[in-house]
Amino acid sequence: MCKGLAALPATCLKSAKDMKHRFGFLLQKSDSLSDHTNSAHKKDKSVASKQISVTEAKKWGQSLEHLISNEDGVAAFNAFLKSEFSEENIEFWVACEEYKKITSPAKMITKAKKIYEQFVAVQSPKEVNLDSSTREETSRNIQEPTSSCFDEAQRRIFLLMEKDSYRRFLKCKIYQDMIQEPGCNSGSCGAQKNGKQYNSDIGQMLPLCA
Repeated sequence: MCKGLAALPATCLKSAKDMKHRFGFLLQKSDSLSDHTNSAHKKDKSVASKQISVTEAKKWGQSLEHLISNEDGVAAFNAFLKSEFSEENIEFWVACEEYKKITSPAKMITKAKKIYEQFVAVQSPKEVNLDSSTREETSRNIQEPTSSCFDEAQRRIFLLMEKDSYRRFLKCKIYQDMIQEPGCNSGSCGAQKNGKQYNSDIGQMLPLCA
């Protein structure tokens, strides 16, 4: 029976210390690799930054329709909605827009079922906030899918975003920065100049909008 470390031969103690040292080295190496991976990921995000003009960004403030009719606008709004844990709304809207472009009846059936099961069905993975009447109507529509079977549900989600999250997006720090001339402090800028560029990394909007 073991009577504690004191009873162990010196060689055993030395071996135990060596193993501890090796494990410690491996853990440090693992942490180093993890830090390198995170650093590389951040670098990739930085490289993916986009140039968005102040003029274009200002148009996003005219209406939600202007915002989501622009690819960069959708990306910016999606990042903001992620900070509010409600990105399913814009994802559903985009899915509906893509669905309308389908011309093949067979593909339409498959896509309609996928959208319904992902966004519309009760307790679906990304269930959007729809009233029971609209949900039931959509359920009936996908039995014989047409290009307009999600129109009412999409319209209601658009109105929900327009009245709620879109207004908060316009007050978001990242958006306020985007509509200011680069180099100016808030409240001290003169008239905006058309064509000025704002270097915006869409992938880094999330923490600034929270």
